Amino acid sequence: MRILITGASSGLGEALALHYATRENRLVLIARREDRLEDVAARCREQGSDVEMIVADVNDFERMREIGRGLSDQQIDRIILNAGVSVGHSGGVTPFEDFHRLFQTNFLSVHALLEPIIPKLMEQESGDIVFISSLASLLTMPTSIAYSSSKRALNAYAEGLHYQLKPHGINVMTILPGFIDSEMTQKNRFKMPFFMETNEGIKRISYAIERKKIRYPFPFRFYLMIRIVSLFPQSLRDKIVNFTNFKKGS
Repeated sequence: MRILITGASSGLGEALALHYATRENRLVLIARREDRLEDVAARCREQGSDVEMIVADVNDFERMREIGRGLSDQQIDRIILNAGVSVGHSGGVTPFEDFHRLFQTNFLSVHALLEPIIPKLMEQESGDIVFISSLASLLTMPTSIAYSSSKRALNAYAEGLHYQLKPHGINVMTILPGFIDSEMTQKNRFKMPFFMETNEGIKRISYAIERKKIRYPFPFRFYLMIRIVSLFPQSLRDKIVNFTNFKKGS
């Protein structure tokens, strides 16, 4: 199986690369930090996997489109779109530059890469596209407006792509994790409910992928709490949001 993973030099991307590094799989790993990507690629090769390493910043849209065109000349079995950033939780108005960067990395870069690849998938009538979103996309806290908005946009994009590509035999999946130990969550300075170790998070993500889950939020108790809160009257939701300790990033 030929598997493409973005953001593969650290965090969940690194862990996913190592998870899928077997003799049966050929990995295409994309990340911007060459030294770290080389380290991940070397460990994947030690596990028996054939690895193609592509050093690129997903914010370079022309480069991503070029990579997409180059990848579309071969069979592509699975694409895991994991690259993402956060600016943490903080009060005040999010600077435009941060908003712009989050939407570029977390959302627009996805289509830049997929645009030339999707016709290939439709032609071969097979393949998986996996979006790593977040439970934060389901309830926007006042201290993470940019991040939650970018991930909610990703959800909408994935939903439309699912309807478009399902008739062509292509599985589009959206994974919505809670807090998993990673480079991104390590900078949080607040108590993270239902915090999950990396290995457990990868186990859940791979479970959803192998079972072709169209939409997979986890951990379930955290997701259920968000769903219940979303059903409350607005006045009650306001009180709950203001009460939580998410509102301060320091």
